[in-house]
Amino acid sequence: MVATATVRRRSAVSAMVGVAGSMPLGSDYDGQDCALARALEVVGERWTLLVLRDCLFGVRRFSDLLAHLDISRAVLAARLADLVDAGLLERHEYRPGRHDYRVTRAGEELWPAVHALMSWGEQHRSEGERRRLFVHVGCDTAIDPSGTCPRCGTRPGPGDLEIRPGPALRHRRDDPVSRALREPHRMLTPLPG
Repeated sequence: MVATATVRRRSAVSAMVGVAGSMPLGSDYDGQDCALARALEVVGERWTLLVLRDCLFGVRRFSDLLAHLDISRAVLAARLADLVDAGLLERHEYRPGRHDYRVTRAGEELWPAVHALMSWGEQHRSEGERRRLFVHVGCDTAIDPSGTCPRCGTRPGPGDLEIRPGPALRHRRDDPVSRALREPHRMLTPLPG
């Protein structure tokens, strides 16, 4: 039902814009005096939040991000460079000529927004129950959609959460990250192994 409505909306938008896409989008939000617009300058590009989500989950290496996201090398390299330039990720050399990416404090501070968008997507764009549970390690309790631990009332950061498979998780993918996320895993710790 959701997919059919989405296809109809996309078709209507395509008809208004035209096949050639004659209604170009602006490339930035310079004219906006708004904190949300400034945040979108950093995380509003397609794929950026998915790259950040995976890094919060503990994915650090380019090859693992590439396999898990099914994204082109060029787009992934651009998004990683943008996230590093924005101070949300740091690039670390783990052996000569090889680098990985680690979430900075500023990147961790985006966790509530990433979690809120995932929760919204599960509530409004998915069928069934949650695919992933985020469990407050200190209480061994899943946080609610607002990011709050029902047991202690805190909003734990990603370093205090463990990802566990939820009841709606389907094993559709077989890349190393997807396989690793079939088991409980502490966020921000390296994946796949």
